[in-house]
Amino acid sequence: MATVVSLEGKRKAPSLEPLLHLCAEDMTRVDREILARMRSPVALIPELANHLVGAGGKRMRPLLTVAAARLCDYRSPDDDRHVKLATCVEFIHSATLLHDDVVDVSVLRRGKPTANSVWGDKASVLVGDFLFTRAFELMVDVGSLDILGVLSRASSTIAEGEVLQLVTQRDSSTPEATYLEVIKAKTAKLFAAAAEVGAMVAGRNGPERVALESFGMNLGIAFQLVDDALDYAGREAKLGKSVGDDFREGKITLPVILAFLRGGRVDREFWKRTIEKLDQQPEDLERAQSLIERHNALTDTLERARHYGAMARDALGLFADSPLKDALLEAVDFAIDRAH
Repeated sequence: MATVVSLEGKRKAPSLEPLLHLCAEDMTRVDREILARMRSPVALIPELANHLVGAGGKRMRPLLTVAAARLCDYRSPDDDRHVKLATCVEFIHSATLLHDDVVDVSVLRRGKPTANSVWGDKASVLVGDFLFTRAFELMVDVGSLDILGVLSRASSTIAEGEVLQLVTQRDSSTPEATYLEVIKAKTAKLFAAAAEVGAMVAGRNGPERVALESFGMNLGIAFQLVDDALDYAGREAKLGKSVGDDFREGKITLPVILAFLRGGRVDREFWKRTIEKLDQQPEDLERAQSLIERHNALTDTLERARHYGAMARDALGLFADSPLKDALLEAVDFAIDRAH
């Protein structure tokens, strides 16, 4: 009798490696620019900044900038504007992380102690401000008012998103539409701007620019949805942060919103006690995970992520087939596949 061998589980996991490989030369230049722009006679500034910026990570946002530029046939070997823009995007992202960790009282970032837990809140906020100023210097160096407008508006929108999240924190009645508004502003907007300015620096201000902005926006939404799901289902070693941080901080994310809406009176009282009042016992995280699973809140959060991922993939439809386009499409799958 023949034995049927299932190939399930042998599927090659999506990876950022193809995109990193294709953009390796550009990203090496970005890393050099980052190190150069972090220099300061005030020793604490490069020390603290390098703790975060040099902590690893895939640099997904600046990678989008150089990849988008190359997808739009940016081929000027003596022009480093795309490198400066990618560095600018990374500094905006890093500055917001420094500020976020202070607001959230976080102790881990990418598996390492956060800057605020090592140097304190004041130093972290001020070095975050320094990185913002460096980002704007880079925008000015590029010399395009249109690009300056895109990135400055993105910075403003990110700040608005963070404030909106603070306002909705610990409010279990927050509707899904408001949650989506938060993640579009605080996460997806920078993804969108990162890809959009890549098209702009390549001189593509028509359909390609619109398509890449849409690609970045939908990828960013999918990315954050998966992040929020992983906080209730991931492993700390994989996340680089403590599982359940969002729960402990009373953050309103989609898994909580769905579980609250679908639960009965007892379930809702649990969420009000733990999220709104932050009256939490050691066993409450496990109960929260159980409620989220019972009401299919994780499954549906990831289904929404796949929906936005599909829209990101569709946005690249107008570009000719190429290894770079394939790598960008795989990056979408990578962002979503982190949940497995």
